[in-house]
Amino acid sequence: MTALELQGKAAKEAERVLSAAGTEQKNAALEAIAAALLARQADILAANGLDVAAGRENGLREALIDRLTLTEKRIADMAEGVRQVAAFPDPTGVVEKMEKRPNGLIIGKKRVSLGVIGIIYEARPNVTVDAATLCLKAGNAVILRGGKEAFHSNNVLCTLMQDAVESVGLPRACVSLVQDTTRQSANELMTLTGYLDVLIPRGGAGLIRAVVENAKVPVIETGVGNCHVYVDAEADLAMAAAIIENAKCSRPSVCNAAETLLVHRTVAERFLPVAAAELKKSNVELRGCPETCAILPEAVPATEEDWDTEYGDYILAVKVVGSAEEAIGHIAAHGSGHSEAIVTTNYFTAQHFLDAVDAAAVYVNASTRFTDGSEFGLGAEIGISTQKMHARGPMGINELTSCKYIIYGEGQVR
Repeated sequence: MTALELQGKAAKEAERVLSAAGTEQKNAALEAIAAALLARQADILAANGLDVAAGRENGLREALIDRLTLTEKRIADMAEGVRQVAAFPDPTGVVEKMEKRPNGLIIGKKRVSLGVIGIIYEARPNVTVDAATLCLKAGNAVILRGGKEAFHSNNVLCTLMQDAVESVGLPRACVSLVQDTTRQSANELMTLTGYLDVLIPRGGAGLIRAVVENAKVPVIETGVGNCHVYVDAEADLAMAAAIIENAKCSRPSVCNAAETLLVHRTVAERFLPVAAAELKKSNVELRGCPETCAILPEAVPATEEDWDTEYGDYILAVKVVGSAEEAIGHIAAHGSGHSEAIVTTNYFTAQHFLDAVDAAAVYVNASTRFTDGSEFGLGAEIGISTQKMHARGPMGINELTSCKYIIYGEGQVR
């Protein structure tokens, strides 16, 4: 057996123990993880410092360095997120209403864990903790395969979580990290059909496309965020400027950041200079349509490729449109089904946008940056699902479970 197959086998065996564990024991494991994150903060920061230094040396963009970097506050936030997960109701074991059939059978559905979950992700060490703790609470073992950029950070985080779960009597293999960060290990994980029940990729479009196209195990597609903000003819322009600044600049490397600004033609000449001034404070590069470039001489002419690009950086595509319908059509053609927003004071335009736009999260007069498990009251999240099967939007604990039918009989035969 390969090293990854042995890891899968150990995870499968651990999952049988974990799926039978009670809520109290799982919560004790989560509390032990939260405490360990704070107690071993110095070790985490030292390991993360090695990753950040290597990232800078290898020319990682500042936006990616930001995703990679851990601070005392981010570690404290991670620990708080773990405690929030512990406080949530345990979804496993919940039985929906039992119904008696005409033949006397009593049938109901019981919520159960998915099994062993594989997570492939890039340079975000906080995902290591978020993913593992959510999986644990839902009774799933997890095999984590992070990117090489965060290997030292991920290794320390995984080890402390293994120590924590072991301290409350659960197998260390409930949580494990793939030690090989080459493409070969990712490819092997995609085909680990004997051990993985589901695979979840978190990262850029290239990673997700590779997993969707090559995986032999079931995949939950997450993450690609080509998000739009549409400023309507009847928008509060000051509000719109604040929203686009936040959606683009607060953390441009994440999947809920805005990548395209759509502006109604009747307000473009008034709004675009104001928005550009706000965005300039963060040195955002604007790539505009011809009308945008005529209004903003500093804008770079956009190409067709720009409308489909998730930059993950301080770059924003800008297009002037003639109507809300044109904006909706542009989003339909170029959006990724993640998060879309309209800024308008017109109730009927807002409702039409909510109804017509096909995305996991659709906003009226708010930043796309709110698409997040914590902000939605779900605690930590495993990712933002952009598909329509099983789960859509922020995936919390409930989305990491399945169900099985339970049937009571009295000797019935068919």
